[in-house]
Amino acid sequence: MEEREEAGDAGGVSGKEEGRDLYEWAQALVCSVLAVVLLFTFVIRLIGVDGHSMVPTLQDGDRLLVLNAMLDNDYGYGDIVVLRKDTFLEEPIVKRVIATEGQTVDIDFVSGAVYVDGELLEEAYINEPTYVEEGRNFP
Repeated sequence: MEEREEAGDAGGVSGKEEGRDLYEWAQALVCSVLAVVLLFTFVIRLIGVDGHSMVPTLQDGDRLLVLNAMLDNDYGYGDIVVLRKDTFLEEPIVKRVIATEGQTVDIDFVSGAVYVDGELLEEAYINEPTYVEEGRNFP
């Protein structure tokens, strides 16, 4: 009789351990989902590249993990940034910084050359010069 009681106690402990394991898995899952939601809400965003303007650096359809601007807003020449302005675009656009605050940008639409502060901008990362009709506004 004593052997049965011991076997019964062992079965009860095993059931409690299974319940505890299930609880720990559920807790880990909930914490993981919460961490991902908070991370993607306040720290990073997933952005898709739409178009060919950044080729060969970025291809159409590429996905980028982007830091929120409130965490990193010290942009410099050559940085890739994501812009969004609801007044003219609904989707964010991905662009490269060619000038910073206080610099002057001039575009020669005949030759396709871009000048920053009067100096020709060397853009080894582009496939072709910038040819657009005169009077065009760039967003």
